[in-house]
Amino acid sequence: MTITSMPEKVHQGRAVKRLREILHVKQDVLADALNISQQSVSLLETKETIEPEQLELIAKTLNVPVDAIKNFNEEAQIYNIQHNYEGANPHATSVAVSNHYCVFNPLDKWLETLEENKKLTAALLKEKDEKIALLEKLLGEKKK
Repeated sequence: MTITSMPEKVHQGRAVKRLREILHVKQDVLADALNISQQSVSLLETKETIEPEQLELIAKTLNVPVDAIKNFNEEAQIYNIQHNYEGANPHATSVAVSNHYCVFNPLDKWLETLEENKKLTAALLKEKDEKIALLEKLLGEKKK
């Protein structure tokens, strides 16, 4: 006789709280999105089950599937979040991924900055020489 374990029932409130924390979403931000108070979010996170309509709104706000809350497994969620953000897959062909690459040559920018520094230094030196010449002229007139 084989005993099969029943799937563990997910505490939806705790799942919402944990997903919110993993995604770095504060209670007040979630509250604003749901048009409820921060205290209501805190209370919601203590509920074992959340009404389906509200669960859908929460999932949409956190940008996760409803099933991610209903079947919450912390290790699986952390893995998914870490491996499914834009740019995580270097072989992906989406436009969003291609935006992570530089569209300019950093060496060219560095050389431009170097040239600008040379021009500014030359201008400062010229101004210094003009001030020295003016001071020498004023001292010469004062000695006469």
